[in-house]
Amino acid sequence: MNKNKVEKILNELHEDAKKDYLRISKGMVKSIFRPMQPADFEKAYLPITKSQGKAMHDLILKNQCKNVIEFGTSFGISTIYLADAVHQTGGKVITTELLESKSKIAQANINKAGLGNLVEIRTGDAMETLKDYAEPIDFLFLDGWKDLYLPLFQMLEPLFHHRTLIYADNMDMAGTQYYGNYVLGKKQVYNSKMVNEGKAMLTAIAA
Repeated sequence: MNKNKVEKILNELHEDAKKDYLRISKGMVKSIFRPMQPADFEKAYLPITKSQGKAMHDLILKNQCKNVIEFGTSFGISTIYLADAVHQTGGKVITTELLESKSKIAQANINKAGLGNLVEIRTGDAMETLKDYAEPIDFLFLDGWKDLYLPLFQMLEPLFHHRTLIYADNMDMAGTQYYGNYVLGKKQVYNSKMVNEGKAMLTAIAA
């Protein structure tokens, strides 16, 4: 795996993602007369920042996480950070994407980074594509449709162990409050703190 190749594709994707404000604006127009839908943002990256990517990368390395699950790859930026980390821990990333068009682009981007052998993309509703997953989860990244944070978390919760880490992005967006209330309400089970200037939540299993 070529580190320079990973950095090159990430820089290219982050640069292109700067145009997201135009893509998101077009998606928002469609939702004026109806609830927003994932397809409204089919052309948008909706990416994590470089600092978030590095933070998760470092968390995976520091804790030697191997089994990484991601809810929402979009065009693959976050997945590349995760896969680059598990390349060093001997692990694998299983990620999800509802839209087939995005899934194909994400796969191409991940392959360009030389990380395709470390990633499995499951296309479709994550509640279905992950329902049969049965391995212990070391690191869970929540970054898909916000109303699904809580039900997906609860579905995967039996697979957590004493070193599992959960990173939930966009905690300042509508829909994530149900997940936040659930996790914060189980202080005997979870320790949580806000990160990324209060826009994300990092949760660990309580000792």
